[in-house]
Amino acid sequence: MTIITVGAIAGAGVITGLLFAFSNFVMQALAKLPNEQGMHAMQEINEKIINPIFVAIFLGTPLLCAVIGVHALMNLDLEGSAFALCGSVLYLVGPFGITMLFNVPLNNQLAEAGASDADIVWPDYQVRWQRWNHTRTYIGIVAIVLLALGLIG
Repeated sequence: MTIITVGAIAGAGVITGLLFAFSNFVMQALAKLPNEQGMHAMQEINEKIINPIFVAIFLGTPLLCAVIGVHALMNLDLEGSAFALCGSVLYLVGPFGITMLFNVPLNNQLAEAGASDADIVWPDYQVRWQRWNHTRTYIGIVAIVLLALGLIG
């Protein structure tokens, strides 16, 4: 389980770090561009992010967290299991769950928008997308800490 947990922490760190970058500076930079340019840049980012490396980490990390969660639930008497369980559940709910339930649908809506829609679509997208991004970022940070605490008991 140690190797699986280290893998989950690494994957969660990569994904949460990416989310943090968007919260901390990427979206701020895109917001300073004219609406059409900012929207087009985000549309390009959303296309390019779907690549084998990202998809492997994005889908592999929740799989590892599910394994950790089941193991921890079945072994709650072991030191660190409660931390591991909470960390894995938080990762599944936050960086993975929020992404799939909120950010991906917003990205899909943005993908359908044309340049003539930018002044309406882009400002609304930014507010809604960033709200969910901040939330999944903070949850991801807590999940990583809890997963690490699960290792040290």
